[in-house]
Amino acid sequence: MQLSEQEVVRREKLTKLRELGINPYPADLFPVNHNSKQIKESFTEEKQVIIAGRLMSINVQGKASFAQLQDAEGKIQVYFNRDIICEGDDKTKYNDVFKKLLDLGDFVGIEGELFTTKVGEKTVRVKDFTLLSKALKPLPLPKEKDGVVFDAFTDPEMRYRQRYADLAVNPHVKDVFIKRTKLFNAMRSFFNESGYFEVETPILQPIPGGAAARPFITHHNSLDIPLYMRIANELYLKRLIVGGFDGVYEFSKNFRNEGMDRTHNPEFTAMEIYVAYKDYNWMMEFCERLLEHCAIAVNGTTKATFGEHEIDFKAPYARVTMADAIKHFTGFDITDKTEEEIFAAAKGMEIEVDATMGKGKLIDEIFGEKCEGNYIQPTFITDYPKEMSPLCKEHRDNPELTERFELMVCGKEIANAYSELNDPIDQRERFEHQLKLAAKGDDEATEFIDFDFLRALEYGMPPTSGMGIGMDRLIMFLTNNQSIQEVLFFPQMRPEQRIAADVILTDEEKSLLDIITKAEKIDLVELKSQSGLSNKKWDKTIKGLTKKDVAKVSKTDEGLFVEAL
Repeated sequence: MQLSEQEVVRREKLTKLRELGINPYPADLFPVNHNSKQIKESFTEEKQVIIAGRLMSINVQGKASFAQLQDAEGKIQVYFNRDIICEGDDKTKYNDVFKKLLDLGDFVGIEGELFTTKVGEKTVRVKDFTLLSKALKPLPLPKEKDGVVFDAFTDPEMRYRQRYADLAVNPHVKDVFIKRTKLFNAMRSFFNESGYFEVETPILQPIPGGAAARPFITHHNSLDIPLYMRIANELYLKRLIVGGFDGVYEFSKNFRNEGMDRTHNPEFTAMEIYVAYKDYNWMMEFCERLLEHCAIAVNGTTKATFGEHEIDFKAPYARVTMADAIKHFTGFDITDKTEEEIFAAAKGMEIEVDATMGKGKLIDEIFGEKCEGNYIQPTFITDYPKEMSPLCKEHRDNPELTERFELMVCGKEIANAYSELNDPIDQRERFEHQLKLAAKGDDEATEFIDFDFLRALEYGMPPTSGMGIGMDRLIMFLTNNQSIQEVLFFPQMRPEQRIAADVILTDEEKSLLDIITKAEKIDLVELKSQSGLSNKKWDKTIKGLTKKDVAKVSKTDEGLFVEAL
């Protein structure tokens, strides 16, 4: 294990604490009876309190010191006085334990009384303190000088990889996740009050169905069968409608073995709801009311800012058919066109298409490239071609279309809904068509037929409308976050670079290697500029990295470049 100088010092302090008979990781309960928020809201002079949290700043001033204690609700100032903490002659607890052996990031429990300082700061006067957990690694705390913040913990990759440190030093990050929970609670209560039933369905499935996506696959040793991580829960929820439930919903963890970007994570949360005896027109109105309710619950208003846009989730929302949308933005009418004609049109629009794509996929590509990004305010795109919707009921007025809508916000789909297909013969034919597309090379077409689901439909499923909402994407819009990684506690990351255990790096080498790793390959001059090191330190540091075989400098026609090994 590679340790920095500070980490070595902290371990030495750990040893000294134990030599003093202090357990740096005590097992017994600490009887907390207040938090920082409660103290500030119901402040009374001389009130006795017991609090606990992290030390986030320490200002030692001889026999009296001030510190900032951070708990789950915020920060509170605490005052350490040597003669109050150590009433007798033995001043070890203050002079040695507090002044020399405690560090920023340590968890301490404090018993004390409230008072107000001369400058009006609500403060806890410490009567006694207990070390609850020794922090062996320094938190990446920002530094402040003359009102300017330095070394803030803002690097996205580091923040996502070390979310625990991010939450500790950037308390505002917690607000996003509080709002996320408010969204789930608001949606859940809306459904429950409507009389619908929350359920759980399998995550490991023998057949991945309910969506067009590439699944993760595993193997069940005992049954000796392949199993697939859930890509959607649709087919299981419909089975419950067959079984006699009038309305079911689930917040489901789904997994898709596909690309990662600012709006996609391989593991994500979707909400799906199915209601018997309804159609997609009813579901559109239900969706509007739901999202209006959720926006108010999360932000106190129907309006939300996302980047440069102000979105208003107040119902009703505009409704535009898929054909009208494509015609409006491209001039091309997809109505009654053959696959060949649509393929030629897409080519003419300079959209990348190939022979593996069926009619539905071609239309989807045209819409995605030319139309989708133009819908900023919540807009329902309706009446999708049949080829794009293998689980959706045929449109009542046009057999070439389906009764489907997607809700677009800021150019992204956040909800998808159908009048569900309940004709088992039609459903079988649609599944078989998907198999033909898969054989043709469409890697998103369904490669399986779920015969058990077809059997369920044959028992009879009532007319049903279903809707799925991408919860991660929705909370992005409600909290003004451009990246899905910001609204997931622990987004999927590339493996962290590991250095051999016997390689010890200096702080400067670690910092420089971090820049190199993030850039993958960087110009030597640019690297020196970014490092901020003096000429002497720069030479020593870059030579150290190359000597320890963790980075190399290579010469090309374009100049000298550095890359991590």
